[in-house]
Amino acid sequence: MKAKKTISKTALVLFAWICATGLANAQTTIEEFVAKWDNSKQFTLEVVDKMPDNLLDYKPDAGAMSFKEQITHLSGTMVMISSRFLNGATPSFAADAKPTTKAELKAFVENCYAYTKSTVAKLSEAQLAEVVDIFGGKGSRRQVIGLADDHTTHHRGAAISYIRANGIEPPAYRGM
Repeated sequence: MKAKKTISKTALVLFAWICATGLANAQTTIEEFVAKWDNSKQFTLEVVDKMPDNLLDYKPDAGAMSFKEQITHLSGTMVMISSRFLNGATPSFAADAKPTTKAELKAFVENCYAYTKSTVAKLSEAQLAEVVDIFGGKGSRRQVIGLADDHTTHHRGAAISYIRANGIEPPAYRGM
């Protein structure tokens, strides 16, 4: 009986240690985020490059965003999230720009990614752990960074589907 209690206690302590270690290691460092963010920017620019100029306004139905609107939205939103929830300074460019050409769209993407990368890189570990009110809920700034990344991935994926819908092979996925 005593052996069962000892084994149970040992198992419980071991389980708690594994969980705590896993949680600590599951958090992305700023350096890891920056590397992933740079990759995301390059992938987004490759997606923009794949869509022909004459199809930038393509949308699969009247109620959808166009390809250009998808890319503009994902880019502008990362700036809005960074400035409102990640202590970002006022951007040096128009975050609500409406690019009309591929060159303008690519420049906007570059500016927005650079702004977000710079904003995130300035956050301390204490600031990353701070809980903020966001969109009717609460989350740490670290979670807000994940939200910005998820939002970007979602809209880039929609843009990729527009490329495929036009019979064009999209760029290869960039995992890391």
